[in-house]
Amino acid sequence: MTPRYQLVPAAYVVLRRDPDEILLQLRQNTGFRDGFWATAAAGHVEKGESVLAAAVREAREELGVEITPGDLQPVTAMHRTEATGDPIDERVDFFFTCRRWTGTPRLLETAKAADLGWFPLDALPDPVVPHERAVFESLRAGGPPAITTHGF
Repeated sequence: MTPRYQLVPAAYVVLRRDPDEILLQLRQNTGFRDGFWATAAAGHVEKGESVLAAAVREAREELGVEITPGDLQPVTAMHRTEATGDPIDERVDFFFTCRRWTGTPRLLETAKAADLGWFPLDALPDPVVPHERAVFESLRAGGPPAITTHGF
């Protein structure tokens, strides 16, 4: 029998405002894609936590905004890999968009992010984390399929 691999779940909250802008953060000191722009609120689902609860928590912790689960619009579930062969290399990312929240988004985790900014979907900064860029480009084109893959 082959050993089972571990799949790491994460929640991504893409805050959107008109005219079709998204909020991104510039990663730093995380050990993964530092210097890349990424979804402003995202992170791992903790043990015993639903993906919806994780999305709400990440938005609060990273941006200081309050979101209700009913305001999260599912975009895609992405099964992805960096193809390292490591036991925890494979991930499943749940992407949501959100157009309603309480509070003003601000950068709270300054040790992990150097900047925060709104960008039009048709003028994203460079570089953007590749698997996230694929989702953003799909949003601009009308939206990705319910299930996507990246890196396989």
